[in-house]
Amino acid sequence: MANGKQITKLNISTTKDEEEILGAQGYQLINVNLNQGTGGSQVLLWYKKECGNKPVTRIQTSFSNDMKSGLAEAGYELVNRDLNAGSCGDHIFLWYFCGSTEHDIPIVNLKVSKEAKEEPALLQDGWERLGCNLNRKAGGNFIYLWVKREKPSYICEITASVDFISDKHLFELGYTRVDENTNDGAGGNYVFLWYRRTTDKSNALTALNISTSLQDTTNLQAKGFKKLSVNLNNGTSGKDVYAWHIKEGCEMQIQTMVLLINCNAWNAYQKAGIIFVDKNLNEGNNGYKMHLAYK
Repeated sequence: MANGKQITKLNISTTKDEEEILGAQGYQLINVNLNQGTGGSQVLLWYKKECGNKPVTRIQTSFSNDMKSGLAEAGYELVNRDLNAGSCGDHIFLWYFCGSTEHDIPIVNLKVSKEAKEEPALLQDGWERLGCNLNRKAGGNFIYLWVKREKPSYICEITASVDFISDKHLFELGYTRVDENTNDGAGGNYVFLWYRRTTDKSNALTALNISTSLQDTTNLQAKGFKKLSVNLNNGTSGKDVYAWHIKEGCEMQIQTMVLLINCNAWNAYQKAGIIFVDKNLNEGNNGYKMHLAYK
């Protein structure tokens, strides 16, 4: 049960009236406009920490109707306010879940970043970045939500999906979806990476990589990496792109992985010494250039 330090509820305001109502209901405000730079409404995130209520352990977003059903069926709570209200972007909704699997670690703090240069320091400080740019397709700043958990946790498994059929099942197994389509702008399937967390350091993944050629495949196999069976370029005319992972060695445990679509972030992350996989997940097609990074 929540001890007053854990977050138990989330909410969103898109008007001055809603801000006043949430303030009066005892919600605390994160004072960053989630619509920054778009000319849309002021959209603000609010949260509550209540004793005796179950803590929030996972937060997801949906930016298409297809993404909603798995969340709803798995028991996620919808915050029914469009994060792109008043702008021309995707209709983005926030969902949260109070889970009790071994992969559910309570969230105790939230932050919002507006600039790529803010991100590496948050990652270094143990924050976990959620996958969706909250200004997706609306222009403006790249806005990301970050969560801080009650105790250090690590990524112990990754997988990928090419449709929405397995969503409910993966959520129920304790997976978090990285809410950015690896085929963004390229046509083809909606392809998502997923990960599961653990507090058990010895079970953590120790490295990730990407292959875009047979040469890459041979090299990664030789190093003992295991390949995910899903082509991250599924349904496009681009090259076959696969994610790889390994659990060997205990010198490095992966705490967070991110998909970087903001070109300003590529340099910022590399400069900060965060591991940047220099392979484009949209290799060979006209989609957005996208890179994987992890700490």
